[in-house]
Amino acid sequence: MSKKSLNSRRSFIKKTALTTFGISIIPRHVMGKGFVAPSDKLNIAIVGAGGKGYSDMMNVWNNGANNIVAICDVDWNSASKAFSKFPKAKQFKDYRKLLEDSSDIDAITVSTPDHTHAVITLAAMQLNKDVYVQKPLTHSIHEARVLTEAANKYKIVTQMGNQGASGQGVKIMADWFNSGMIGTVNHVDVWTNRPVWPQGIKTPTDKPAILDNLDWDTWVGPAQWVDYHPLYHPFKWRGWWNFGTGALGDMGCHLMDPPYRVLGLGYPTEVESSVGAVFTRDWTPDYFPESCPPSSRTQLKFEATDKNPSEVKLNWTDGGLRPFHPELIPADHPIGDENSANGVIMIGEKGIITCGTYGRNPKLYLNSGEIILPEDSDYEEISLPENGHPHKWVEACKAGYESKEHQALTSSFDFAGPLTESILMGNLAIRSYNLREENNNRFEYPGRKKLLWDGKNMKITNFEPANQFVKRAYREGWKLDF
Repeated sequence: MSKKSLNSRRSFIKKTALTTFGISIIPRHVMGKGFVAPSDKLNIAIVGAGGKGYSDMMNVWNNGANNIVAICDVDWNSASKAFSKFPKAKQFKDYRKLLEDSSDIDAITVSTPDHTHAVITLAAMQLNKDVYVQKPLTHSIHEARVLTEAANKYKIVTQMGNQGASGQGVKIMADWFNSGMIGTVNHVDVWTNRPVWPQGIKTPTDKPAILDNLDWDTWVGPAQWVDYHPLYHPFKWRGWWNFGTGALGDMGCHLMDPPYRVLGLGYPTEVESSVGAVFTRDWTPDYFPESCPPSSRTQLKFEATDKNPSEVKLNWTDGGLRPFHPELIPADHPIGDENSANGVIMIGEKGIITCGTYGRNPKLYLNSGEIILPEDSDYEEISLPENGHPHKWVEACKAGYESKEHQALTSSFDFAGPLTESILMGNLAIRSYNLREENNNRFEYPGRKKLLWDGKNMKITNFEPANQFVKRAYREGWKLDF
């Protein structure tokens, strides 16, 4: 249904109400607190309804403020709770069938594994459906670029599900930085305790019985075919390059968002990684190229910007590795989260800004020894509840692409796309690190080098083999048609 048709449908509802009852539209406040006129409700379809998909569904439904008209999940075991909650919603296993029957749908949430984000989202946008997509936006750099361009071409209201982007913590840190309190930044540390799922393991070779009510072929989607295994589904798909994007893809959009946004960063120009290894009994390191590594260290280099007139080296660590405690921060203070398991440190000339996951717990440490914490009186709330992020998207969908509500979204694809590309650059380096070539009967690792990146053209310029990870090869029968 076109945007014009969508507006016509809403107009028809309003006109019908006027004709039927012979009255004008009554202001919402007159009808009582919590009243929502039928014409103000979005008809929303849910693609991916288990786990995070269920909470996304509940957030956009917003206690009846909108309609859940269709639910799609390849695994009806995972979707059973959603089906029970909304028994009148149409039920699908294949998103393509849902889109064929989408004349009454205004907007769609996509909360599937990473490898299917792009194909589902692009297909929805091409039918003029507004989209809310879980992080990371896509599985590959090329897919992120395609979705960013498609959102602009089709005039779609978009939002990526990194909910901290709408929180007050990021705004506080931006205010501190913009007022010059820490001066120019040239070093950033970001870290996570993920993965909390298996990584660095051998590809399974046994073939257990497939789960009932699971459409495995559609679950695999555009990825390369593998037989069903519980090491892939549910949840453990994150640790396999065929489906997931590892710890960096999972948490990068939450943790790298604050420095990327605050410093106004663009595409990185260089990337370098090293990874943790699994050792055999004779202490020989073994690498499993299909599985994400158990831990990794990555450095991304960004050029100076108008906001920050210095190049920035951003260091990412995962697998429980974290940076050392800066001297400026008292030894008994946690860095990042309260348990220091995840966090961000931005080091400037005059001080340090830190925060935890989702931009929570922002703190400012000045070289003078002064410690500044946010004041509740200055900001509505330090960390916006999770549902605030999708709520803002819903309101933007109602207001339209050209609205101030849409312009105010914090993670529409014009921002989320480049952020995702930058994060996936780290994965490109991690995967290149594991490339092995045999030379004189010895394995060599040519990927263990600094990679130079041409962001505009999406290309590594000094190591051609790494470019195989920029754009994935889709399984026969699948394509990203844009």
